[in-house]
Amino acid sequence: MSLRPIAVLHEHPDWFRPLFAELERRGLPYERLDAAAHAFDPSEPELPYSLVFNRASPSAYLRGHGHSIFSTLHWLHHVERLGTPVVNGSAAYALELSKATQLGLLSRLGLPFPTSRVINNPVLAPEAAEGLRYPVLVKANIGGSGAGIVRYDSPEALRGAVARGEVELGVDGTALVQESAPLRDGRITRVETLGGKYLYAINVYPAVGSFDLCPADACQTTNGVELVRGACAIDAPKTGMRVEGTRPSDEIIAQVEAIAQAAQIDVGGIELLVDDRDGQHYFYDVNALSNFVADAPNVVGFDPWTNLVDYLEQRAGVLAGVR
Repeated sequence: MSLRPIAVLHEHPDWFRPLFAELERRGLPYERLDAAAHAFDPSEPELPYSLVFNRASPSAYLRGHGHSIFSTLHWLHHVERLGTPVVNGSAAYALELSKATQLGLLSRLGLPFPTSRVINNPVLAPEAAEGLRYPVLVKANIGGSGAGIVRYDSPEALRGAVARGEVELGVDGTALVQESAPLRDGRITRVETLGGKYLYAINVYPAVGSFDLCPADACQTTNGVELVRGACAIDAPKTGMRVEGTRPSDEIIAQVEAIAQAAQIDVGGIELLVDDRDGQHYFYDVNALSNFVADAPNVVGFDPWTNLVDYLEQRAGVLAGVR
């Protein structure tokens, strides 16, 4: 009796080393699939995996792997057609590939998000920003790791950037024009979910002017003490970003779980901010790719990679069967 391998589709070389280490510690068979160099046969009748775990990232284009973004979506449709169980399947991945679609989901759920407009041509940005409170952000629809986000402090600054041809819309030629809220206490909150349920939450204090809020890149504690280098992702920059464990209100946790379940995200992080102008919270990003916070046992009190592999083991064994 043996479990067929768990396939892990990923593109980033270092983000998932803790995942592989935990799979190996348990003796669970797995196979790494490189999303940046991957082919498949549409006529094949089945796959040799007990489970497919999608860890492809929309930020792949930053590493010269933009071709992997949409090919991943095609393969996920193929995997699902064959009936192989998928963690973070095509619906979750497609949502991560569109900030515009994320806001549509939030609207359908009746949840708050910053006032936004969607454009497909840079010349439309100034008009789209009319009626919005400055500063505004132009955010590429397909982003990742804070990429493709530029802040404009005035209508003149935005019009000037458009006139100079500096406004770029990103991989799919689509972008949001969105109000940039002043952060209460200088922080955002990221809530991680697993199996559609609350896992943990952190407050993130981004460096001034930074939109890269990847929690695996947080190499300092809230008191400014640098964490042990080995606790951070291999490529984690020393950004000065601080994090702390927290627990949101029951209302926010319920809202986050509703988002994760509606988005069909098996494991992911949802980010929100509190606008210092009105004291209200607003959701602004839905992530189907969770790297987990660096040095999690010290920050949130446990190792979420253990919980994640518990979940994968259960999905692989119960849904695909052991043979």
